[in-house]
Amino acid sequence: MSALTVSQDPDQYWDDLVRYWEEMEWPEGSKVEIIEGIITVSPSPTFRHNVIAERIQRRLYSAIPEDWAIFQTQSISVPARLGMLIPDLLVMPVQEHLEEDSHVPAALAELVVEVTSKSNARHDRVSKAAAYATAKIPLYLLIDRWAPGGPTVTLYGEPKDDVYRVLSAVKFGDPLKLPAPFDVVIDTGEFPVD
Repeated sequence: MSALTVSQDPDQYWDDLVRYWEEMEWPEGSKVEIIEGIITVSPSPTFRHNVIAERIQRRLYSAIPEDWAIFQTQSISVPARLGMLIPDLLVMPVQEHLEEDSHVPAALAELVVEVTSKSNARHDRVSKAAAYATAKIPLYLLIDRWAPGGPTVTLYGEPKDDVYRVLSAVKFGDPLKLPAPFDVVIDTGEFPVD
């Protein structure tokens, strides 16, 4: 196991943290992210979690341009929020010059999708939302299976500083329309309920 030497310089601290994240041997099958400067290790998602992500991905394929892609395991960096995040789905134009990189700048994303897990829903609701807004990602779709009032889907947009505006919110079972450039309806009735 390697040790992380912490620098007082914020830029150097970020570089050291990313180097540690990249070089450390993490448990196989786990999802390792840096959230607000803390390395977070989560187990792989449940089957129902993956079904939801797959159903959204299937709808998005019909709506994205040929030179865009949908990724499920791509890390995106938000240094201003000390974040190295792995959204459940990331939609972005393909960037040929980034093929060898382990992570890409979050600002390249057009849409990120998170499906909450019971153990880390707060990260998706608060920390990741703030990071994605800071990176100016135009749209953030949060599928919150564990929302206090019951499962909901919230579409965020119009990022300003570290805050999004709620563009639409529905309960599981109701349709949700993604705006341009997607112009696709997500049928949340297809989502399994726990």
